[in-house]
Amino acid sequence: MIRFEDVSVTYEGAAEPTVRGVDFEVPEGELVLLVGPSGVGKSTVLGAVSGLVPHFTGGTLRGRVTVAGRDTRTHKPRELADVVGTVGQDPLAHFVTDTVEDELAYGMESLGLAPDVMRRRVEETLDLLGLADLRDRPIATLSGGQRQRVAIGSVLTPHPRVLVLDEPTSALDPAAAEEVLAVLQRLVHDLGTTVLMAEHRLERVIQYADRVILLPAPGAAPLLGTPAEVMAVSPVYPPVVDLGRLAGWSPLPLTVRDARRRAGELRERLDGRKAPRPAPASAAAPEADVPAPRVPMSRAPVSRISAPRRFRRGRTPDTVPPGVAEVRSLAVRRAGVTALRQVDLGFAPGETVALMGRNGAGKSTLLNTLVGLVEPSAGSVLVGGAVPHRTAPHDLVRHVGLVPQEPADLLYADTVGAECAAADRDARAEPGTCRALVSGLLPGIGDDTHPRDLSEGQRLALALAVVLTARPPLLLLDEPTRGLDYAAKARLVTVLRGLAAEGHAIVLATHDVELAAELAHRVVLLAEGEVIADGPTADIVVSSPSFAPQITKILAPQQWLTTAQVREALA
Repeated sequence: MIRFEDVSVTYEGAAEPTVRGVDFEVPEGELVLLVGPSGVGKSTVLGAVSGLVPHFTGGTLRGRVTVAGRDTRTHKPRELADVVGTVGQDPLAHFVTDTVEDELAYGMESLGLAPDVMRRRVEETLDLLGLADLRDRPIATLSGGQRQRVAIGSVLTPHPRVLVLDEPTSALDPAAAEEVLAVLQRLVHDLGTTVLMAEHRLERVIQYADRVILLPAPGAAPLLGTPAEVMAVSPVYPPVVDLGRLAGWSPLPLTVRDARRRAGELRERLDGRKAPRPAPASAAAPEADVPAPRVPMSRAPVSRISAPRRFRRGRTPDTVPPGVAEVRSLAVRRAGVTALRQVDLGFAPGETVALMGRNGAGKSTLLNTLVGLVEPSAGSVLVGGAVPHRTAPHDLVRHVGLVPQEPADLLYADTVGAECAAADRDARAEPGTCRALVSGLLPGIGDDTHPRDLSEGQRLALALAVVLTARPPLLLLDEPTRGLDYAAKARLVTVLRGLAAEGHAIVLATHDVELAAELAHRVVLLAEGEVIADGPTADIVVSSPSFAPQITKILAPQQWLTTAQVREALA
């Protein structure tokens, strides 16, 4: 169905090909997973299937790519639209209409399908992806994960023979990700649809793959094999494989079920030992005299806050001590939808808090309220003694910093070097401060690289570096690991741990249960805009089937969260 014959792609101005010697074939009715570190060319390979590379992106494609017998060099994307459905990393770039139902119907209208067929398929897709309650909603009012499901649904309705998906579960909560992957399984097994998918969260998808294609390094030839064969040599692998390597299991397990069957002896070795529980920094580091960073017009502010203390529900202090951020009885209603209700929260210095919950639970709304982008409908928000939505941006940026879901909201220079230099100037930091942060998060990005030429994960890392240049005492991050591979995520964890150790408070809105297990001192679960759980990470995630990390599921009832904890205990 899909065939690459010695394909290389070189973009204009690049000294070396982004991908080289790509040679593989995907038969009809298989789900093939494309894996590899960030920046190795996975999106380029996917784009070549749909014809976007090179017809839309430019550059030179050597070799041959055929889809259902059509050569993508001679068939432009619109001439492949009836065969290939594509969902990229950024759902917003995919949409052409304003409402959910219209978006699901648009692709079929373009292909001239009959109205009765279109109506039936729209209803089927709404049910398949759990979107029925959102059918009339404006897309602009949806959460990131809801938009992701709409984007996937819009390419399912025309019933393409090939689906090309770039990070399809990156913005989805665990339950929604399982639903989407179950739909893909049904399409593959029941309808013979061919799926080529790139995904960094291998713990979610590896067990569904028929075969895996590994791109080990930029420009390196790919390795094709079964999931077990590739995971044995891959530089990127999920926690279940990491635990299997630590325990010396062969063949390596790919699912929690397989690992649990072999984990009896390991549980015996760990019996009586306790997993270390990281404690928040007891006191905040002295606040440096750092000026506020830039705030591009019409963009989410990058800001700082004095380190707050934890607010205990049921207690309402008479005064707000200096440096405290509090959310009390907060309610937010947007576009007729109640996004938050009766939220009481606060955050301690040196504490890392993970906000978790289903798509649309109110996580991003809470972060946006803290930085003044959303006005409360009821209740109060105090950040460093200021009311965010009533505080001028140039004052508010001295209190709170946000890295939004869309990193492009913070990036506007023409090169990475110019972006870093501007960040250094705005923060009055030593020249090279931002550049050093970029190198630490994602090595190998050149100063002359344009931000739009970076992958989604690389752009996020650059935006994070821009914010961290000013070292804001309170850092808010919305889905910070979206598009990051395991190595990049580990580097991010190291950076955030360092900030927390210095007394910075960090709040993450995330669906990445492995990140929460690795980093968070505390988890706050939201549902329908309300706080339904708030406590130490182990207490919350161990008791939650949806939000428990793989290691917890494998070693239950023992309360281990990460392979690193197990490795330390065994050592």
